Amino acid sequence: MKEPRSKLRIFSLLFLAPFLLSACAKAPSLSSGQRPAKWAQPISLAGVPNLHQVSSELYRSAQPTAEGMAALEERGVRTVINLRAFSDDEEEVSGTTLNTERIPILTWSPDGEDDDRFLHLLENSPKPILVHCKHGSDRTGAMCAIYRIEKQGWSSSEAIAEMTSGGYGFHRIWRHLPGWVKKGRKGEE
Repeated sequence: MKEPRSKLRIFSLLFLAPFLLSACAKAPSLSSGQRPAKWAQPISLAGVPNLHQVSSELYRSAQPTAEGMAALEERGVRTVINLRAFSDDEEEVSGTTLNTERIPILTWSPDGEDDDRFLHLLENSPKPILVHCKHGSDRTGAMCAIYRIEKQGWSSSEAIAEMTSGGYGFHRIWRHLPGWVKKGRKGEE
């Protein structure tokens, strides 16, 4: 008998199959000369693709490798928040002292409590923190936009512009995410 999570995974793959080609379409990003300086800054670190520093307390990336987790720890990162619904970081953090948290977000249907849990973890976890999903684009971008609005006082439009055009690889198939980020935010215009 298959467990419910396996059924959800199979359903998810079947649901997403028609969109695979269009999922490759990424939103256009601004060139480095046009990118506002206050947007997250790119960092090159072995084993940590799509790594950017959002603030002194927050980094964002795609899925780090075990080598990347060790490099993050060496850099001073203390907590890793994984937003992937079907994958944890147990193997990757093995041998490190990194604290790990997980918010399993389904990109096509983020939960209304996912953002609250993320903000709670930001407040109560050892810093600096790295937040990641598989590509470091969509779920990670949404949570970083929420951080910008709720913790840094950005307007929704500023945070969503960074999320979709910041060069992190936002996929246009997830066009509902900007509306989800904006809904109920104090930075809403």
